[in-house]
Amino acid sequence: MKKFVNDPKAFVKEFVQGIAVAHSDQLRLLDEAMCFVRQDSPKDNKVAIITGGGSGHLPVFLGYVGYGLCDGVAIGEVFQSPSADQIIAAADATYSGAGVLFLFGNYSGDVMNFDMASEVLEMQDITCKTVLVSDDVASAPRDSWQKRRGVAGLFFAYKIAGAKAETLANLDEVTRVAEKVVASTRSMGVALTPCIIPEVGKPTFEIGENEMEIGMGIHGERGIHRGELRPADEVTKQLMDSIIADFPLGSGAEVAVLVNGLGATPLEELYIVYRKAYEILQAAGIKVYRNYIGEFATSMEMGGLSITLLKLDDELKELLDASAQSPFFLQPGPGGICCGN
Repeated sequence: MKKFVNDPKAFVKEFVQGIAVAHSDQLRLLDEAMCFVRQDSPKDNKVAIITGGGSGHLPVFLGYVGYGLCDGVAIGEVFQSPSADQIIAAADATYSGAGVLFLFGNYSGDVMNFDMASEVLEMQDITCKTVLVSDDVASAPRDSWQKRRGVAGLFFAYKIAGAKAETLANLDEVTRVAEKVVASTRSMGVALTPCIIPEVGKPTFEIGENEMEIGMGIHGERGIHRGELRPADEVTKQLMDSIIADFPLGSGAEVAVLVNGLGATPLEELYIVYRKAYEILQAAGIKVYRNYIGEFATSMEMGGLSITLLKLDDELKELLDASAQSPFFLQPGPGGICCGN
Protein backbone atom coordinates (compact mmCIF):
# COMPACT_ATOMS: atom_id res chain seq x y z
CA MET A 1 0.00 0.00 0.00
CA LYS A 2 1.50 3.32 -1.12
CA LYS A 3 -0.37 6.20 0.48
CA PHE A 4 0.43 9.51 2.15
CA VAL A 5 -0.97 8.52 5.53
CA ASN A 6 0.26 8.30 9.10
CA ASP A 7 -1.71 5.85 11.23
CA PRO A 8 -4.30 4.26 8.89
CA LYS A 9 -6.77 4.25 11.80
CA ALA A 10 -6.50 8.03 11.97
CA PHE A 11 -7.06 8.53 8.22
CA VAL A 12 -10.54 10.03 8.47
CA LYS A 13 -9.82 12.14 11.54
CA GLU A 14 -6.71 13.66 9.99
CA PHE A 15 -8.17 14.52 6.58
CA VAL A 16 -11.21 16.04 8.31
CA GLN A 17 -8.89 18.18 10.42
CA GLY A 18 -7.10 19.27 7.26
CA ILE A 19 -10.35 20.34 5.63
CA ALA A 20 -11.41 22.15 8.81
CA VAL A 21 -8.30 24.34 8.93
CA ALA A 22 -8.19 24.86 5.16
CA HIS A 23 -11.80 25.99 4.84
CA SER A 24 -12.72 27.48 8.21
CA ASP A 25 -14.21 30.47 6.40
CA GLN A 26 -16.96 28.25 4.98
CA LEU A 27 -17.25 25.21 7.24
CA ARG A 28 -17.56 24.64 10.97
CA LEU A 29 -16.41 21.30 12.35
CA LEU A 30 -18.41 19.71 15.15
CA ASP A 31 -15.28 17.94 16.29
CA GLU A 32 -16.69 15.49 18.81
CA ALA A 33 -19.44 14.42 16.42
CA MET A 34 -17.28 14.36 13.24
CA CYS A 35 -19.73 16.60 11.37
CA PHE A 36 -19.36 19.69 9.23
CA VAL A 37 -21.99 22.43 9.00
CA ARG A 38 -22.08 25.70 7.11
CA GLN A 39 -20.49 28.61 8.93
CA ASP A 40 -23.73 30.58 8.51
CA SER A 41 -25.91 27.83 10.00
CA PRO A 42 -28.57 27.89 11.20
CA LYS A 43 -30.26 30.23 8.71
CA ASP A 44 -33.61 31.64 9.81
CA ASN A 45 -36.68 30.06 8.15
CA LYS A 46 -34.56 27.83 5.92
CA VAL A 47 -35.03 24.08 5.54
CA ALA A 48 -31.83 22.36 6.71
CA ILE A 49 -30.54 19.78 4.24
CA ILE A 50 -28.43 17.11 5.94
CA THR A 51 -26.46 14.44 4.12
CA GLY A 52 -23.88 11.89 5.15
CA GLY A 53 -22.19 8.63 4.40
CA GLY A 54 -18.87 6.88 4.44
CA SER A 55 -15.60 8.64 3.71
CA GLY A 56 -13.53 7.84 0.63
CA HIS A 57 -15.77 9.55 -1.92
CA LEU A 58 -14.67 13.20 -1.91
CA PRO A 59 -16.18 15.52 -2.87
CA VAL A 60 -19.20 13.40 -1.84
CA PHE A 61 -20.43 13.87 0.84
CA LEU A 62 -18.89 16.73 2.77
CA GLY A 63 -17.78 18.57 -0.36
CA TYR A 64 -21.34 19.71 -0.94
CA VAL A 65 -21.91 21.60 2.29
CA GLY A 66 -22.28 25.27 1.41
CA TYR A 67 -24.47 27.98 -0.07
CA GLY A 68 -27.05 26.56 -2.47
CA LEU A 69 -26.19 23.01 -1.44
CA CYS A 70 -26.39 21.15 1.90
CA ASP A 71 -26.32 22.61 5.40
CA GLY A 72 -24.58 19.80 7.22
CA VAL A 73 -22.96 16.39 6.85
CA ALA A 74 -22.26 13.44 9.13
CA ILE A 75 -18.96 11.75 8.28
CA GLY A 76 -18.48 7.99 8.56
CA GLU A 77 -15.30 5.96 8.41
CA VAL A 78 -14.16 4.85 4.95
CA PHE A 79 -17.13 3.18 3.24
CA GLN A 80 -19.03 3.05 6.55
CA SER A 81 -22.20 4.82 7.59
CA PRO A 82 -22.11 7.64 10.15
CA SER A 83 -23.93 6.96 13.38
CA ALA A 84 -27.39 8.21 14.27
CA ASP A 85 -25.82 10.42 16.96
CA GLN A 86 -23.65 12.14 14.34
CA ILE A 87 -26.67 12.76 12.11
CA ILE A 88 -28.63 14.20 15.05
CA ALA A 89 -25.73 16.52 15.88
CA ALA A 90 -25.61 17.86 12.32
CA ALA A 91 -29.38 18.40 12.30
CA ASP A 92 -29.41 20.13 15.70
CA ALA A 93 -26.65 22.52 14.59
CA THR A 94 -28.50 23.59 11.43
CA TYR A 95 -32.18 23.47 12.42
CA SER A 96 -33.89 26.87 12.32
CA GLY A 97 -37.53 25.84 12.74
CA ALA A 98 -38.33 25.13 9.07
CA GLY A 99 -37.71 21.38 9.20
CA VAL A 100 -34.93 19.02 8.12
CA LEU A 101 -34.49 17.13 4.86
CA PHE A 102 -32.25 14.07 4.97
CA LEU A 103 -30.79 13.64 1.47
CA PHE A 104 -28.36 10.77 0.91
CA GLY A 105 -27.56 7.66 -1.12
CA ASN A 106 -29.60 4.49 -0.94
CA TYR A 107 -27.40 2.21 1.17
CA SER A 108 -28.77 -0.01 3.93
CA GLY A 109 -26.50 1.20 6.76
CA ASP A 110 -27.17 4.85 5.96
CA VAL A 111 -30.91 4.23 5.70
CA MET A 112 -30.98 2.54 9.10
CA ASN A 113 -29.03 5.27 10.89
CA PHE A 114 -30.82 8.20 9.27
CA ASP A 115 -34.14 6.56 10.16
CA MET A 116 -33.03 6.23 13.79
CA ALA A 117 -31.95 9.88 13.82
CA SER A 118 -35.28 10.95 12.35
CA GLU A 119 -37.18 9.15 15.09
CA VAL A 120 -35.17 10.91 17.81
CA LEU A 121 -35.54 14.33 16.18
CA GLU A 122 -39.29 13.87 15.73
CA MET A 123 -39.53 13.27 19.48
CA GLN A 124 -37.90 16.69 19.87
CA ASP A 125 -40.64 18.17 17.64
CA ILE A 126 -38.24 18.62 14.73
CA THR A 127 -40.02 17.65 11.51
CA CYS A 128 -37.86 15.49 9.25
CA LYS A 129 -38.30 14.11 5.77
CA THR A 130 -36.06 11.75 3.82
CA VAL A 131 -35.21 11.46 0.13
CA LEU A 132 -33.00 8.60 -1.04
CA VAL A 133 -30.93 9.08 -4.18
CA SER A 134 -31.11 5.93 -6.31
CA ASP A 135 -29.68 6.73 -9.73
CA ASP A 136 -27.48 3.69 -10.53
CA VAL A 137 -29.28 1.85 -13.34
CA ALA A 138 -26.90 -1.11 -13.09
CA SER A 139 -27.88 -2.00 -9.53
CA ALA A 140 -31.55 -2.93 -10.08
CA PRO A 141 -34.08 -3.09 -12.95
CA ARG A 142 -36.35 -0.16 -13.69
CA ASP A 143 -39.40 -1.73 -12.02
CA SER A 144 -37.34 -1.99 -8.80
CA TRP A 145 -35.74 1.45 -8.99
CA GLN A 146 -36.22 1.99 -5.24
CA LYS A 147 -33.51 -0.66 -4.70
CA ARG A 148 -30.93 1.17 -6.79
CA ARG A 149 -27.76 2.62 -5.30
CA GLY A 150 -27.07 6.31 -5.09
CA VAL A 151 -23.92 7.29 -6.97
CA ALA A 152 -22.80 10.47 -8.78
CA GLY A 153 -26.41 11.59 -9.24
CA LEU A 154 -26.18 12.76 -5.63
CA PHE A 155 -24.57 15.91 -7.01
CA PHE A 156 -27.70 16.93 -8.92
CA ALA A 157 -29.90 16.24 -5.89
CA TYR A 158 -27.73 18.46 -3.69
CA LYS A 159 -27.51 21.21 -6.28
CA ILE A 160 -31.22 21.47 -7.04
CA ALA A 161 -32.70 20.78 -3.61
CA GLY A 162 -30.13 23.17 -2.16
CA ALA A 163 -31.15 25.90 -4.60
CA LYS A 164 -34.80 25.42 -3.67
CA ALA A 165 -34.03 25.62 0.05
CA GLU A 166 -32.20 28.93 -0.46
CA THR A 167 -35.49 30.44 -1.68
CA LEU A 168 -36.90 29.68 1.81
CA ALA A 169 -39.40 27.24 0.32
CA ASN A 170 -41.10 25.05 2.90
CA LEU A 171 -40.10 21.47 3.71
CA ASP A 172 -42.79 19.93 1.51
CA GLU A 173 -41.60 21.93 -1.51
CA VAL A 174 -37.90 21.20 -0.97
CA THR A 175 -38.75 17.50 -0.58
CA ARG A 176 -40.88 17.53 -3.73
CA VAL A 177 -38.06 19.01 -5.79
CA ALA A 178 -35.53 16.53 -4.39
CA GLU A 179 -37.83 13.63 -5.28
CA LYS A 180 -38.31 15.07 -8.76
CA VAL A 181 -34.54 15.14 -9.30
CA VAL A 182 -34.18 11.52 -8.18
CA ALA A 183 -36.94 10.45 -10.57
CA SER A 184 -35.20 12.31 -13.41
CA THR A 185 -31.62 11.10 -12.87
CA ARG A 186 -29.82 8.03 -14.22
CA SER A 187 -26.18 6.95 -13.86
CA MET A 188 -23.96 4.08 -14.89
CA GLY A 189 -20.26 3.50 -14.31
CA VAL A 190 -17.30 1.38 -15.32
CA ALA A 191 -14.29 0.38 -13.22
CA LEU A 192 -10.76 -0.44 -14.36
CA THR A 193 -8.88 -0.82 -11.07
CA PRO A 194 -9.72 -1.34 -7.38
CA CYS A 195 -9.05 0.99 -4.48
CA ILE A 196 -7.40 0.44 -1.10
CA ILE A 197 -9.06 1.25 2.22
CA PRO A 198 -6.21 2.47 4.46
CA GLU A 199 -7.16 0.35 7.48
CA VAL A 200 -7.44 -2.77 5.29
CA GLY A 201 -4.24 -2.17 3.34
CA LYS A 202 -5.09 -4.24 0.28
CA PRO A 203 -7.26 -3.84 -2.84
CA THR A 204 -11.01 -4.10 -2.37
CA PHE A 205 -11.30 -6.50 -5.34
CA GLU A 206 -9.21 -8.02 -8.12
CA ILE A 207 -9.54 -7.27 -11.81
CA GLY A 208 -7.31 -8.32 -14.70
CA GLU A 209 -4.79 -5.97 -16.30
CA ASN A 210 -6.81 -5.79 -19.51
CA GLU A 211 -10.29 -6.06 -17.98
CA MET A 212 -13.06 -3.63 -17.14
CA GLU A 213 -16.29 -4.07 -15.21
CA ILE A 214 -19.43 -2.31 -16.41
CA GLY A 215 -21.84 -1.25 -13.67
CA MET A 216 -19.53 -1.65 -10.69
CA GLY A 217 -20.57 0.37 -7.62
CA ILE A 218 -18.51 3.00 -5.84
CA HIS A 219 -17.61 0.55 -3.05
CA GLY A 220 -16.61 -2.19 -5.46
CA GLU A 221 -20.09 -3.76 -5.64
CA ARG A 222 -20.44 -6.27 -8.44
CA GLY A 223 -21.40 -4.84 -11.83
CA ILE A 224 -23.35 -6.39 -14.69
CA HIS A 225 -20.51 -7.41 -16.99
CA ARG A 226 -16.77 -8.01 -16.74
CA GLY A 227 -14.78 -8.35 -19.93
CA GLU A 228 -11.93 -7.12 -22.06
CA LEU A 229 -11.14 -3.41 -21.96
CA ARG A 230 -12.67 -1.74 -25.00
CA PRO A 231 -11.99 1.62 -26.71
CA ALA A 232 -13.46 4.69 -25.02
CA ASP A 233 -16.14 5.26 -27.66
CA GLU A 234 -17.45 1.70 -27.32
CA VAL A 235 -17.55 1.93 -23.52
CA THR A 236 -19.29 5.31 -23.67
CA LYS A 237 -21.90 3.99 -26.08
CA GLN A 238 -22.63 1.01 -23.85
CA LEU A 239 -23.15 3.27 -20.82
CA MET A 240 -25.20 5.84 -22.72
CA ASP A 241 -27.44 3.24 -24.38
CA SER A 242 -28.33 1.78 -20.98
CA ILE A 243 -28.97 5.19 -19.42
CA ILE A 244 -31.05 6.60 -22.28
CA ALA A 245 -33.17 3.46 -22.56
CA ASP A 246 -34.03 3.63 -18.87
CA PHE A 247 -35.86 7.00 -19.08
CA PRO A 248 -36.68 6.85 -22.01
CA LEU A 249 -35.42 10.10 -23.55
CA GLY A 250 -36.93 11.26 -26.83
CA SER A 251 -35.95 13.82 -29.41
CA GLY A 252 -36.37 17.35 -28.08
CA ALA A 253 -35.52 16.46 -24.47
CA GLU A 254 -33.01 18.57 -22.54
CA VAL A 255 -30.47 17.10 -20.15
CA ALA A 256 -27.59 17.97 -17.89
CA VAL A 257 -24.62 15.65 -18.33
CA LEU A 258 -22.13 14.67 -15.64
CA VAL A 259 -18.99 12.72 -16.58
CA ASN A 260 -17.45 11.76 -13.27
CA GLY A 261 -14.01 10.37 -12.53
CA LEU A 262 -13.80 7.76 -9.79
CA GLY A 263 -10.44 8.90 -8.42
CA ALA A 264 -7.61 7.85 -10.75
CA THR A 265 -8.90 8.66 -14.22
CA PRO A 266 -7.16 11.57 -15.99
CA LEU A 267 -9.35 14.54 -16.85
CA GLU A 268 -8.28 14.19 -20.49
CA GLU A 269 -9.94 10.76 -20.63
CA LEU A 270 -13.16 12.15 -19.15
CA TYR A 271 -13.30 14.67 -21.99
CA ILE A 272 -12.81 11.89 -24.55
CA VAL A 273 -15.86 10.20 -23.01
CA TYR A 274 -17.87 13.44 -22.91
CA ARG A 275 -17.09 14.01 -26.60
CA LYS A 276 -18.74 10.69 -27.51
CA ALA A 277 -21.64 11.14 -25.07
CA TYR A 278 -22.39 14.54 -26.61
CA GLU A 279 -22.29 13.02 -30.10
CA ILE A 280 -24.76 10.31 -29.08
CA LEU A 281 -27.16 12.85 -27.56
CA GLN A 282 -26.95 15.13 -30.60
CA ALA A 283 -27.73 12.23 -32.93
CA ALA A 284 -30.82 11.42 -30.82
CA GLY A 285 -32.05 15.03 -30.92
CA ILE A 286 -31.38 15.51 -27.20
CA LYS A 287 -30.07 18.93 -26.16
CA VAL A 288 -27.28 19.30 -23.61
CA TYR A 289 -28.29 22.21 -21.37
CA ARG A 290 -25.32 22.02 -18.97
CA ASN A 291 -22.31 19.77 -18.55
CA TYR A 292 -20.16 18.92 -15.55
CA ILE A 293 -16.87 17.07 -16.13
CA GLY A 294 -14.45 16.11 -13.38
CA GLU A 295 -14.41 14.35 -10.02
CA PHE A 296 -17.77 14.75 -8.28
CA ALA A 297 -18.13 11.37 -6.51
CA THR A 298 -15.03 9.21 -6.19
CA SER A 299 -13.98 5.90 -4.69
CA MET A 300 -10.55 6.57 -3.20
CA GLU A 301 -8.05 5.87 -6.02
CA MET A 302 -10.30 3.60 -8.12
CA GLY A 303 -9.73 3.85 -11.85
CA GLY A 304 -12.94 4.34 -13.79
CA LEU A 305 -15.75 6.77 -14.46
CA SER A 306 -19.49 7.18 -14.55
CA ILE A 307 -21.95 9.07 -16.70
CA THR A 308 -25.08 10.70 -15.27
CA LEU A 309 -27.97 12.28 -17.15
CA LEU A 310 -30.54 14.54 -15.53
CA LYS A 311 -33.69 15.07 -17.59
CA LEU A 312 -34.69 18.71 -17.28
CA ASP A 313 -37.79 20.85 -17.37
CA ASP A 314 -38.12 24.60 -16.80
CA GLU A 315 -38.26 24.28 -13.01
CA LEU A 316 -35.19 22.08 -12.78
CA LYS A 317 -33.25 24.28 -15.22
CA GLU A 318 -33.87 27.38 -13.14
CA LEU A 319 -32.71 25.66 -9.95
CA LEU A 320 -29.71 24.06 -11.66
CA ASP A 321 -28.65 27.50 -12.89
CA ALA A 322 -28.76 29.06 -9.40
CA SER A 323 -25.51 30.02 -7.71
CA ALA A 324 -23.81 27.62 -5.32
CA GLN A 325 -20.55 27.53 -3.41
CA SER A 326 -18.66 25.10 -1.21
CA PRO A 327 -14.92 24.49 -0.76
CA PHE A 328 -15.21 21.86 -3.50
CA PHE A 329 -17.74 23.41 -5.89
CA LEU A 330 -18.44 26.87 -7.27
CA GLN A 331 -21.13 27.86 -9.73
CA PRO A 332 -22.04 31.50 -10.27
CA GLY A 333 -25.69 32.13 -10.98
CA PRO A 334 -27.15 33.99 -13.97
CA GLY A 335 -25.09 37.07 -14.79
CA GLY A 336 -22.11 35.70 -12.87
CA ILE A 337 -23.65 36.45 -9.49
CA CYS A 338 -22.65 33.98 -6.78
CA CYS A 339 -24.06 33.15 -3.40
CA GLY A 340 -26.85 35.68 -3.31
CA ASN A 341 -24.48 38.68 -3.32
